[in-house]
Amino acid sequence: MTALHTTYTYDTDVESVFALIRDPAFRTESCAAQGAVEHDVAVDDDGTSATVVIRRLQEATVPDFVKKFTGHLARVEQTEVWSTPDTDGTRTARLSVDIVGQPASMRGTVTLRDLPGGGAQFTVEGEVKVAVPFLGRRLEPPIVEAVIESIDKDVELAQLRL
Repeated sequence: MTALHTTYTYDTDVESVFALIRDPAFRTESCAAQGAVEHDVAVDDDGTSATVVIRRLQEATVPDFVKKFTGHLARVEQTEVWSTPDTDGTRTARLSVDIVGQPASMRGTVTLRDLPGGGAQFTVEGEVKVAVPFLGRRLEPPIVEAVIESIDKDVELAQLRL
């Protein structure tokens, strides 16, 4: 397994970011901005917690040696299960990203917390695993980079919307 850790900052509060995270229109726009050939967004939102499931078919943004295993298009399923806020307003989500039909996945957490003095911090931590004997460890770092690139694009779009 290969670790993944990335942190971003928003100029607004946690609840404003969370409202965007659970907005199907925004998540659909994000899929299109990331070049998804096909996509489906489902949000189950009870007002305090939410589950977001995104399925998309997109160009595999990994080196050619990885594409030998994945192909040029990757079918990705991303699931975020967001909790109710903690007493300090922090929100967390269990995150899973699977490359459908491939032995590659990411499991982790997302933390969204208010910063002292204003703004919000968005942190993604997890591990990427490629279950291919002998080659898995070599394939994991490019997949970590692809996951971070996807998160970068999503956050960049969110920052423009907020």
